[in-house]
Order: sequence, then structure tokens, then C-alpha cells
Amino acid sequence: MRFTLTALGLLLALPVLGVLAAWVRFDAAALATLTHLWHTVLPDQALQSFLLAVGVGIGVALLGGATATAVSLFQFPGRRVFEWALLLPLAMPAYVLAYATTDALQPSGPVQAGLRAAFGWQGALWPDVRSLPFAIVLFVLALYPYVYVLARASLAERAAPLMEAARLLGAGLRRRLFEVALPLARPALAAGVLLALMETLADFGVGAYFGLTTFTTGIYKAWLVMNDGIAAAQLASSLLAVVACLLWLERRAQARLRFATSRSGSTHGGDARLLQPGPRGAAALVVLCALPIVLGFVLPCAWLAWRVWQESQQAEFGLPLQRFVFWAGHSFALAAAAALVAAVIALAFGAVLRAERGATLSPLRLAARTVSLGYALPGAVIAVGMLAPLGALQARWPDSGAGIWLTATVLGLLYAYVVRFSAVAMQSVEAGYARIPAAIDDSARLLGAGLWRTWFEVHRPLLRRAAGAAMLLVFVDVMKELPATLLLRPFGVDTLATVAYNFARDERLAEAALPSLAIVAVGLIPVALLSRTMRIKTA
Repeated sequence: MRFTLTALGLLLALPVLGVLAAWVRFDAAALATLTHLWHTVLPDQALQSFLLAVGVGIGVALLGGATATAVSLFQFPGRRVFEWALLLPLAMPAYVLAYATTDALQPSGPVQAGLRAAFGWQGALWPDVRSLPFAIVLFVLALYPYVYVLARASLAERAAPLMEAARLLGAGLRRRLFEVALPLARPALAAGVLLALMETLADFGVGAYFGLTTFTTGIYKAWLVMNDGIAAAQLASSLLAVVACLLWLERRAQARLRFATSRSGSTHGGDARLLQPGPRGAAALVVLCALPIVLGFVLPCAWLAWRVWQESQQAEFGLPLQRFVFWAGHSFALAAAAALVAAVIALAFGAVLRAERGATLSPLRLAARTVSLGYALPGAVIAVGMLAPLGALQARWPDSGAGIWLTATVLGLLYAYVVRFSAVAMQSVEAGYARIPAAIDDSARLLGAGLWRTWFEVHRPLLRRAAGAAMLLVFVDVMKELPATLLLRPFGVDTLATVAYNFARDERLAEAALPSLAIVAVGLIPVALLSRTMRIKTA
């Protein structure tokens, strides 16, 4: 079993090896391709990706840190509602937010048309929303909850009692915030920002729709427009190097989170310790917390729902509705299959690694860590890592039939999903195992139970909720996945994410509203579970 799981880990690492293989077979043609990229598109892609990352990093740090500080340390009207409502933008993928806001705010859209009709204004009332600065704003609104969740947990555990001690020592509010609370949350802020940056660099929908020249859009164009697998692999390896650096920094920040946790296990100090701002301060905190919820979730959802209602009033709405059911069926079937496979893999790795607890780094543990890196890989990198070596193999041996099982097939698409999202399932299963005392395993072993009997009769009932959460998280992530699906889906197999993108690309934004709203509705499920977990921890 250990050998099988180690081989499985190697199999799931093949896309990364496929990307790196572009440099192993570096020849004159590859050098010419790299030189051409360096003198044409690579500088622009690097610059726009850098500017996007810097803008998003600063934005999510400020917005996520400010909202976490507000609900963790201050008492103001609606605070209990904002605690969970600030998580709602997590259900809104950035590309869906881009479609909704562009449809509403573009010069030909109903908002500007209504204002021109009402006030007699002429021309465009504001710059084109499809730009790099507006993309930064959208990513900040969609991704700030990563920083909010981690920073809030950090502040709730240690900041309140230490700020109370600082107050007794005569420190003012500003000094308590900037010299006590925020330094405690610094590792959490860094970890949240790096997670948001990885999501930003992996995005394809916003960059492609706004016409940005980022690494991810460059990979897509190199493969499908230029039909150049070497260029796509080289761009993918560049993005992979950047993501690897971010992942290393994120792991360091996560390791330092121990600095902000309490060994006594105490949670929030209670409402009596919360700071009481004046009327103006309370109003400012309400605006601070309400604004990202309204702009990042409420208004986009309301707009999408209104556009769906408009479309439903047309006589020919029946045909799009039938097609929507067809697309939703594809999405649900693919997501359910990927979730089931990922959960089985996670449970198998968890059971064997549980039996090896305390062991040094074995091949199996190395394979498990390799699988856990998949979530950090952008979907475009995984797709190119699959297709580039298959294309080279078919070019070398045209009659071999290599790649027939993975090229533009459902099996290949599921393989990419499992590579990308098995890490999510493994994290959930590991959290479930962490709640099972090791003494239970020792007792089962003393009674003569082997590995699999212990798992089936002891671990399996206790891991039911963790396995269900793993399947749910993978299911939702697959529903939202766009770049890998665009590159690998079979002919005639469309998902809600791909049809929403295709409609938006063709400027049929009203038709993109229904699949986009369905994606948001599915994304609300893990957000609800996360908000419930946070309420339990801070009760």
C-alpha cells in the first residue's frame, strides 16, 4: 500500500515535471523561442503581473487587516453580523465579479445610460472599467477575506488582553493598535496576503476578459493562439517559480503564526474587553465593514439576479434555460467525481501516514507533501504540464497513440482537477485526524487490530465529517475552476465556468448572468460552514 501511494504521489507530480522538462530539453529552438519572448511579450507580462500583485497585496492587507481589527477589537452596531458577513465575498469568484461590474458600469451599460438620460450628460462618465487599476480593485474585493480570516483569529486570541494591559500602563489607542495588536497579527497578515497573491497570479478569467497581459493569459495564448508548446511551457515554468517563492514565504508565515496563538487555549476575551468608540468612530467602523460586503457581494449578486430576471421575460428564454441545465449537469458530474477521488486519496494517505506518525521523512511523506503542493499550482500550469510532454511524445512517435486517454477527454480533465485540489481534501482529513487522540490507535493495536481494521472500525466513523467537508470543498473549487477546464475539456463538454467566460468574452453579459449566479450560489456553501466554525471558536 505504501508503494502504491508513493507511486500515486509521483503520478500527481507529473504536470510539474512536464513543465520543468521544457528546460531539460533546452536546445537552439527553445533558446530562439525564449529570446523572442524576452524581446516581445515577456517584459509586459512580468510588469503587469508584478503591478497586479503589488496592488492586490497592499489592498488586501489594508482592507482585510482593517476589517479584522474592527470586528475583533471594537464594539459597534452590527458587529455580530459583520463577523460572518465579511466572509461572503469568498463565494464570488473574481471573474464573476468582473462580469457583473463591467456589465453594470461600462459606457453602454444601463447605469451610465440611466445617468445620461436623467441629467443630460454626454459621453462616458468614467474611464473604462476594463483596466489594470480596476482589476486590482476587483481582486481586493474578492480576496480580502483570506487576510480577514487569519488576522481575525490572531487578534481574537491574544490582542484584547494585551491591549488591556497596555491601557493600564497608560498607552493611548493609537499606540495600542500599532505597537501591540498589529505586530501580533503580522504573521497572519503575511500569510493571508501571500494566499491572495497566489490566487491572483493563478487567475485567468479577469486577465483575459480585461485584456491584461499576465503570465496566465500569456500561457493560454501561447498554447492555443500561437500553437507553441515550448513557449507555453517556458512561461508556465516562470509562473511556477514565482508561485513556489510565494508558497515558501507563506509556509514561513504560517509557521510563525504560533507567535500569535495562546497555549492556554483561551479565545476571545469577551465583549467587556472590546473598545467602545464614539458615535463617529462607530459609524466609520460600520461603513468600513459594510462597504466591501456591498461592493463585493450584495450589489453584484443583485445585478446578476436582475439580469437573469430580464432574460426570463423574453419568449426565447426556454432554450437557454434548457442549455443551462445541461451545463450544470456537466459541472456537477465533474465536480462530484473529482471530489470523490480526491477524498479517497486523502483518506488513504491520511490512514497510512497516521500509522507512521513520528517517523522521519519517508518516501511516502515526501509523496504526500508533493500532492499537497497541487493547490498552489495555477490551473494553466497544470494543463500545460500535462499537454506539453504528451505533445512532444506524439511528435516523436506519431503512431504510438500517446495521450489518447488524457488529451481532451473527461479522464484528463478529472486528472487535472485531482492534481489541483487533492491538497484541499488532504488538509481537511489531516484536521480530522488531529482531533482523534493517538491513544485510540494504541488501544486498537494492543487489541490486535491492523491498519485497515483500525481505520474501518475506529477512524472511519470519526472522520465522517472531515471527509464530507473535504468532498464539499473540492466540489466547490472544481465548480469555479476556469483555465484548466478551458484548456483540457473535451469537445462539447462545457461547464458553468466556461460558458460564463465564453458569454462574457462575446459581450453577451446578460446570458452570462445565470451560470455566474449559479457558481456564486454553490460557493456560499463553504462560506456558511466557515462562518459557523468561526462562531463556534469565538463563542
